[in-house]
Amino acid sequence: MKAQIINKYGDPNVFETATVAKPEPRAGEVLVQINATSINPVDWKIRRKGLPISPDLPAILGCDIAGTVVALGSNVKKFNIGDEVFGCGGGVKGMGGTYAEFISTDERLLAKKPSCLSMREAAALPLVSITAWDGLKRAGLKVNENILVHGGAGGVGHVAIQLARSFGANVFTTVSNNEKSEIAISLGAKETIDYNTIEVEEYVQSITNGKGFDVVFDATGGSNISNSFAASKLNGNVVSIVSQFDADLTLMQTKGLSLHIVFMLIPMLHNINRDSHGKIMEQIASLAEAKKLKPIINQNIYTLNDIHLAHQKLESDSVSGKIVIDIS
Repeated sequence: MKAQIINKYGDPNVFETATVAKPEPRAGEVLVQINATSINPVDWKIRRKGLPISPDLPAILGCDIAGTVVALGSNVKKFNIGDEVFGCGGGVKGMGGTYAEFISTDERLLAKKPSCLSMREAAALPLVSITAWDGLKRAGLKVNENILVHGGAGGVGHVAIQLARSFGANVFTTVSNNEKSEIAISLGAKETIDYNTIEVEEYVQSITNGKGFDVVFDATGGSNISNSFAASKLNGNVVSIVSQFDADLTLMQTKGLSLHIVFMLIPMLHNINRDSHGKIMEQIASLAEAKKLKPIINQNIYTLNDIHLAHQKLESDSVSGKIVIDIS
């Protein structure tokens, strides 16, 4: 099969087109012919410098899958040959990747693709949807609560807005420009906040009468963690998906906050609770069918031969929408 591999870590030009053996599904695995995949920040972070979670070199990267089951390993129970599926099933240590024509992966990580979504749309959802779902559930978001999403037009953020709305919450989000504000409003945000012009104390006062938000979902990291603490109510819940930086936890202490760090790759890396990912993807499929969830896809078209360009785009630009790769 055709694949893009890396033999070393570095800039996007380390990708090489190669012909490699098609994987054989092991017990509990399905062989999926991949129609499309998408790029997530973890992909370029692995490619750039390698991480403890990186697959062994030479490696095929890529996490998200949308495709068709073409072969079954022994003891497969969920799927049949010909089923269209989607999920997050590779790209980390001990697993194959999705920058290839086929992948063999654990059936527990997948769900049937909703018929209302194209393969490209389905490929844009898995990693970001599981991350957003996990964070909102761990924060215990309830009906009519106020949630602030940092980075509401980003990959995880734009899904978090829609999921929070489906849970019955009032969603507010920070954005950097009018284009992203329009995206967030179209997805169900009640109000957007231009963080370049409005201080945290100002919008906390105007939106919550100074009380603070019930849940703050930080989909960006960096300095926003301190902004998240400042925006949260007393005994509130803060979710972060990026935590590899130094942070002052004083405000977290004085406000009695609960901090939830989401790392959705744990089931894949450690082979624990993998069925939870498949179940989340089933919920995501149901929401998509009910017209309550849709991905925002970047307008640039990339193929398997363009992986280096797609990585370059995501790593260097402020990209609107998920970058999708057409495989077949």
